[in-house]
Amino acid sequence: MLSSFVTDAVVVVIVLGVMVFVHETGHFLAAKAFGVRVLTFSLGFGKRLFGFVHGGTDYRVSILPLGGYVKMAGDDPTAVLTGDPGEFLARPRWQRFVIILMGPMMNFVLAVAVMSGLYMFHFQKPAYEDQPVVIGAVDPGSAAAEAGLQPGDRVVQFDGIKDPRWQNIKFKVLTGAAHPIPLIVDRAGEVLHLSLTPHAEGQDGAGVAGWYPYVPFVVDEVEPGQPASQAGLKPGDQIVGLNGQPIYYWLVLIERLRASKGAPVDLTVLRNGKEFQVRTTPNYTDVMGLKAWRIGVTPRQNEYVIRKLPFALAFEYAIRTNYRNLLETFDVLGKIVTRQMSTRSLAGPIGIAQISGEAYRRGIADLLLFVSFISLQLGIVNLLPIPVMDGGHIFMLAIEGLMRRDLSLAVKERFIQVGVVLIVLLFVFVMYNDIIKTLRPS
Repeated sequence: MLSSFVTDAVVVVIVLGVMVFVHETGHFLAAKAFGVRVLTFSLGFGKRLFGFVHGGTDYRVSILPLGGYVKMAGDDPTAVLTGDPGEFLARPRWQRFVIILMGPMMNFVLAVAVMSGLYMFHFQKPAYEDQPVVIGAVDPGSAAAEAGLQPGDRVVQFDGIKDPRWQNIKFKVLTGAAHPIPLIVDRAGEVLHLSLTPHAEGQDGAGVAGWYPYVPFVVDEVEPGQPASQAGLKPGDQIVGLNGQPIYYWLVLIERLRASKGAPVDLTVLRNGKEFQVRTTPNYTDVMGLKAWRIGVTPRQNEYVIRKLPFALAFEYAIRTNYRNLLETFDVLGKIVTRQMSTRSLAGPIGIAQISGEAYRRGIADLLLFVSFISLQLGIVNLLPIPVMDGGHIFMLAIEGLMRRDLSLAVKERFIQVGVVLIVLLFVFVMYNDIIKTLRPS
């Protein structure tokens, strides 16, 4: 427990430290490019631990590691400006806009760069994601079962998406708990108009449909002397039916064989495009220390696509994935605001630390994907028009640009005060959320 907590803390400090460094580097480089004097470039807040001064800038590491900042000359609207062109507020609005914007933009660049680099060495995704939405199995009592869906059904339209692939709908299910989603199904040529209402499950109230994709049982190995070998099954055969009932999901075959209790079963086998029937009787044999009724075949493991991508394709996939994550993030924010989705899905520092630690323990690939995702989220959040955030400053600059004059100091102070209150309230809320989910695990 303690070692896990320490690991989570160390990983999240490193992850956030890298992202904040990249974010602040964006502000720093843009400020330098426009001739603004940068007084301090700090990784962390509070008391200075160590650092060095170069070119008039104090590069430092401060005592509180979760954050960082760039301090520019003349960036305080309440201070008296000297007229020095190196002061931030002395620069034209469009330059200040670019300086502020470059922080979030660098987070977007980091998200794409990390994902592109990973995909060049390790690209992995579920094999079914690019396949049409054909139902392989349905859990009894699940949302899919309540909607009337059956194995073999093909979803031809899902919430307005025509001919969807699994990757097009999984996020809509995840964020659609307790809200009906219209879908059109093709069942052996019959068109059905149905409605799926995902069940809310887990700490975050995520939507769950209770269905599985079509993944056939393809024989990888046949054990000598076992019923399957005696029946003539070969590697590459596809078992598509059991006792006259079609099989659309490989695990269903294993479950039904176990439930047979040794009774003879009729298998429908597909080989070289032709179907034939074989009868066999399961044996009660030992598998990894567990006794089970089985016929002696091993399914081909084709659940994931794992390969290396050339740079151009890795970059393209990274752009597409981050763009999809961007749209899904705004979809989540919209659903939270309209109360279509629980605020339990929000994570604060504790939640992010726990997820960081879990990603680290799963391996470097998962950790890098998490870094890419969080960097994207940091960029998005910073662009929201919340006072004291980058987006709030951009919002004020936009208003001043439309008015063609600066807002009064009193208005700016009130704007910042509101922002500070909002940030504090949000921080308290997400911390409370994290603590409750930690103390009451699902």
